[in-house]
Amino acid sequence: MFKNTKTRRGLRPITLLLSFLLAAGGWLSATAATEPDKAAIAAEVRKEVQRLIEQEGILDAAIERGITRYIRKQQQLAKAQKANKRVEHARKLRPVSADRDHIFGNPAAEITLVEYSDFECPFCKRYHPTVKKLIGNNDGRVNWVYRHFPLAFHNPGARKQAEASECVAELGGNDAFWQFGDRIYQRTRSNGNGFPLDRLAPLAEEVGVDPKAFNECMESGRMASRVDEDYQDGVKAGINGTPGTILVNHKTGKVLPLSGAVPVQRLQAAVDRLAADAGKGE
Repeated sequence: MFKNTKTRRGLRPITLLLSFLLAAGGWLSATAATEPDKAAIAAEVRKEVQRLIEQEGILDAAIERGITRYIRKQQQLAKAQKANKRVEHARKLRPVSADRDHIFGNPAAEITLVEYSDFECPFCKRYHPTVKKLIGNNDGRVNWVYRHFPLAFHNPGARKQAEASECVAELGGNDAFWQFGDRIYQRTRSNGNGFPLDRLAPLAEEVGVDPKAFNECMESGRMASRVDEDYQDGVKAGINGTPGTILVNHKTGKVLPLSGAVPVQRLQAAVDRLAADAGKGE
């Protein structure tokens, strides 16, 4: 319907000219106009018709460009609003605490990468060595905090592995926690059935934890609330998938949320951006 209306509107000037041409042709026939006169008038009319056709096309193109610019601007605005909303959520992040969190790297680092993760998430498996590489590349400027975000469709495996890592941390300390997590990610096939639960105790023993004490911790269920706390804190901070990352600059208080298995180059760029903000005194 719109296209037809547009076509009719665009043809009105042309129709008028054609009507004029017909009338002019009749008038010329009734008069003593010479053949050259008739040819000249017809040529002028054809020229005017062509000009109007071209003008109509130019106008249409200009309108289309304007519409395209408007749509692009609205998309950019929506994207900016979404990013701002994510930052607002990320500011609700639970403060990093050496007493509560598992910290890899310099405890006094300027920037912390807080990762909400799931031991059965295939993207987290891929992301794990990426973050470790980032920490190694930054000479103590960045550290890493690991928090649990077991996805429902990866349970019970993901949740039990998270609880197991907390038992290992309680019984073997921070280094044992990170070694345990490294080995799960190295060995799991991911997606909920990637690491047999009956292999958790032997794995704990590999990193120096007494298997009997480990089994007692697991059977007590006392680490379930700790995993739940991490998960709920992640939801409040806007995490809705894994891996979910929030970079925190402890000097400025600024946060930067990132989603997915971000490549190391992009992580480094984000770290440099936060560090530059601190250098400006912002």
